[in-house]
Amino acid sequence: MAISEREAVHRAASDAERVAWVDEQDQLLGGLVRAELRERGLIGRGTFILLFNSRGELCVHRRTLSKAIYPGYWDVAAGGMVGEGESYSESAARELQEELGIAGVALREHGRFYFDQPGNRLWGAVFSAVSDAPLLLQPEEVMEARFMTAEQALAAAAEQDFCPDSLQALRLYLAQR
Repeated sequence: MAISEREAVHRAASDAERVAWVDEQDQLLGGLVRAELRERGLIGRGTFILLFNSRGELCVHRRTLSKAIYPGYWDVAAGGMVGEGESYSESAARELQEELGIAGVALREHGRFYFDQPGNRLWGAVFSAVSDAPLLLQPEEVMEARFMTAEQALAAAAEQDFCPDSLQALRLYLAQR
């Protein structure tokens, strides 16, 4: 399945963004272009925002086919790379608004974790938010979204492709409950 021209332009712009570059202890080393960070196998910072509705159901969405990593996978968290000069919490608020159209909600941080797979090395900060506002999906990044319990999401992940980094974020969140 081919990606649209709009998605290809978005991916090129995304790959050119400057993101936070860190070491294995999450110490800031500077900023690098996202594509270079990935190509050189260096470590960036990422945010993972678990969006719940007032019934306690988790928003699970499917990534577009144009995504550089995990294209077409299901994702249990909105989020992305922390920009150069941006804090984890600033990134979380920006990403939640960009991907799902949710703004002005309280974000609660639940800790950080180190994720290391080829092509995806990062320190991730896990946040949660609650909102019943209608979702406004970013078409370049999100194909569809639905709400389900966290347990249903974990069960679905055993049968379908889910982003492994966001599953780690969800497990960190659940371990604290």
